Amino acid sequence: MGESVIWPCNDMESDEDIKLRKQSLKPIQTKIPNGTSPPPPSPPPPSSSSSSSSSSSSSEEEYDICDEEESDKEEEMPLSPTSRLFQEPKLNLHVVSIIGLKSKIDPVDVKANLPDTLLKNYRFSSVLVEDEEDGIMKWVRTKVDLDKHVIIPEVDESARSTRTSGDKFIEDYVHDLTKTYLNDEMSRPLWDLHILDIKTSEAESTAILRVHHSLGDGISLMSVLLSCTRQTSDPKASPTLITNKSNTNRKSEIEKGGFATKLLLFLFGIWWFLRLFLNTTIDLLVVAVSMFLYPNKGLPKIKGRPGTTQRTSRRIVFKNVSLDDLKLVKNTLNTTINVVVVGATQAGLSMYYDRRYGLESKIDAEGQNEKENKDSNPKKLIRLRSVVIVSVRQLVGFQLSNKIGNWIGYALLPLNIKLRDDPLDYVREAKANLDRKRHSLEAICTFGTIGLVYKIFGIKLASALFRRSSSSSSIAFSNLVGPLEEINFHGYSISYVASSTYGQPVELMVSFQSYMDKMSIVLSGDEDFFPELHELCDDITESLRRITNSVKEKEAVKEKDI
Repeated sequence: MGESVIWPCNDMESDEDIKLRKQSLKPIQTKIPNGTSPPPPSPPPPSSSSSSSSSSSSSEEEYDICDEEESDKEEEMPLSPTSRLFQEPKLNLHVVSIIGLKSKIDPVDVKANLPDTLLKNYRFSSVLVEDEEDGIMKWVRTKVDLDKHVIIPEVDESARSTRTSGDKFIEDYVHDLTKTYLNDEMSRPLWDLHILDIKTSEAESTAILRVHHSLGDGISLMSVLLSCTRQTSDPKASPTLITNKSNTNRKSEIEKGGFATKLLLFLFGIWWFLRLFLNTTIDLLVVAVSMFLYPNKGLPKIKGRPGTTQRTSRRIVFKNVSLDDLKLVKNTLNTTINVVVVGATQAGLSMYYDRRYGLESKIDAEGQNEKENKDSNPKKLIRLRSVVIVSVRQLVGFQLSNKIGNWIGYALLPLNIKLRDDPLDYVREAKANLDRKRHSLEAICTFGTIGLVYKIFGIKLASALFRRSSSSSSIAFSNLVGPLEEINFHGYSISYVASSTYGQPVELMVSFQSYMDKMSIVLSGDEDFFPELHELCDDITESLRRITNSVKEKEAVKEKDI
């Protein structure tokens, strides 16, 4: 896609500059109990460090996640621009990972192993401090009191009666968590781990890891989580993820081509660049204009809360589906998993809104069209504006680094909500839209623009710009790739991982988390706008089933013809 200039997320100062400024650092005081101050930073570890490494071959499609230990050469690390944005009161984002385990988990055993795993990561053992002179916020290493971070709540006996009641207990527990914010008290690292000894429909116990989004984006946090685990089949082996295929073979074929081949490729490259420039220009104009337009057409009741500081809880629900079904559709239609999940979501939203508002005109007993009620607002076509969260790391080349951060951009994606006769039409439309987005620098430009505005005009204007652009949409999409095989944390095998966020200014967050042969469909919704969140999750699951069955039927017809 060519080289692009991206604003750096971590602008590191030299060791000498940090030492000179160290005396001017002070802990941020916000709601610290009994007037106590944050624990002092621990002495820097020895100069010897173990770096993280990922073994990957240019011809292979998988790479290993190794232990991601920090170099610890610096005592202080400044926040990236995006991480600084997430510390603003109106952009207070948190990541919640619901981890199902195949056996009961011993909290004492977990605490004993965390110092050698999770706490090896710099930000999970650091607090935020602010420089008195220029107001720059930094991570500073501190001592971690695990009793304040590992929480074992009491479980009602009624919740243990059935696995269904256990599912309800976990859902309500997470719902209560979304009412609280980790950075209300800045005297300790911004994460906690909740261990619930309760059986659910898919697990014998559950661990809930809550992390403030300023610690890192989805990919970096996933790499940290996987660095704490090993493969169940081979306790010495690290988990593996899917990475992009190498283009080495394609490059060698180009080098072997003659003059005519190279000339055609040169002309194609010019056309490719012109399309990239045109698509990027149009997309950025749409982003700018969308900040001043109503996000939805056909649904006047649905709109976000841009600029509000009101804390609203989120209901987080999820369902696990077969990843093989998604791969079947992907391979048959020659597309990607992202396209399939967006198409299934668009189909599920169409079913949901048809039930609530009526997408088609209703017919009475005599065959006459009923008069449309403006309050119920039935429409044959509803247009929603969604935002797709994109990892800039993947666009510029994903690498596992010992310094995590937030490298995320976004791209606006229109959703046409209407009933279709062929379920595959939803996937085809999603493919057309996302293929065009892939040939655009919209996500990289939005990421770089926020960083540039932050550097030039400060956090207030950057926060207002990011919040305004985010709240101009009603739905956000996120897809996170998990390990290919079963993993465990010091002997505790993991059944599933379902991750989502809360604190975002959009009404609905649709997240997809893969793990082994499963895909978790996770919805984080505002119940004021999506009171039937379980039904919406069922609609998306049912839509995926219909899409898969349609593919199987078409394949069966082709085999008969052959």
